[in-house]
Amino acid sequence: MPDILVSAAVITDDDGRVLVVRKQGTVRFMQPGGKPEPGETPAQTLIRELHEELGLLLDEGDLEPLGTFVSEAANEPGHRVVAEAFATSIDPASVAVQAELAELRWITAGDVETLPLAPLSTEHLLPIAWPSLRD
Repeated sequence: MPDILVSAAVITDDDGRVLVVRKQGTVRFMQPGGKPEPGETPAQTLIRELHEELGLLLDEGDLEPLGTFVSEAANEPGHRVVAEAFATSIDPASVAVQAELAELRWITAGDVETLPLAPLSTEHLLPIAWPSLRD
């Protein structure tokens, strides 16, 4: 199964909600982030993507590395996503849908059962924010 390398963010707010986004032409929500450009580190990729997609301005000191996680890709059948993940906390008023995004939502653990989410989110990233979701 071919790999897709990405950087992804587990972004929380002061109320413990987590930000998820949905790209145009897709149905599943996922953590914001994206694919690297040549020569970028995972943190640099994430900083660029968060600025392009959400208008968010961060630097590497704002990101807490979480590790590398692998899941089935949500939007590319037959592929795996290999994500370098980072955590950060922001003010919800500091982000807005831009670029290829169709929608953003601030969700709670209760939304996980009813919202179409990417495998990477449900298997790895959301349980970091809400340990009660771990199997």
